[in-house]
Amino acid sequence: MGELTIRPNTHVTLEYELRGEDGELLDASEQPDGEPIRYVHGYGMLVPGLEAALLGLRTGDEREILVPAEGAYGEYDEGLVLEIARSDLPDPSRVQVGDEFTAESPDGDEMVVTVQSVEGDTVTVDANHPLAGMALTYRVKIVEVREASDEEVESAAASLDDAHEHVHGADCDHTHDPVSLGERDVN
Repeated sequence: MGELTIRPNTHVTLEYELRGEDGELLDASEQPDGEPIRYVHGYGMLVPGLEAALLGLRTGDEREILVPAEGAYGEYDEGLVLEIARSDLPDPSRVQVGDEFTAESPDGDEMVVTVQSVEGDTVTVDANHPLAGMALTYRVKIVEVREASDEEVESAAASLDDAHEHVHGADCDHTHDPVSLGERDVN
């Protein structure tokens, strides 16, 4: 029997380097705070274009994979740049450009938003992912491919069910008390 390939329900460990369109290094497993990616294939734990490109690879394989914006974090959507009242923010007097917080859309979905500008009583926030609109280049080396345990598959399936599009990791420093981005006209 041949060596195991990446397919649904395999547990994969890979080293990676992520670069933006301009070649700038955005993230890598070799960075001081980095680590290899470990995931169960087939449960949306990676951006779709990368996950699809890994299918069929084996331990030891190395690839450079270009993932267009639509296969990564989507196209940049100007409709996700919103003006809200400063008073709606968790700490209105201290809000500044670059702050991040969790907001709730009118339909109840939570999203991370970044403050773009503060002008008087109006704050402009961007709900696009920071990498939206960018083609991304991944350099990957497959370190290990093995059958996922039942527990790992169950955990991956539960994560998929509870999908929370949070992209900042465990050390994020923005608030998770959602701010309402309800229908309002701020002019």
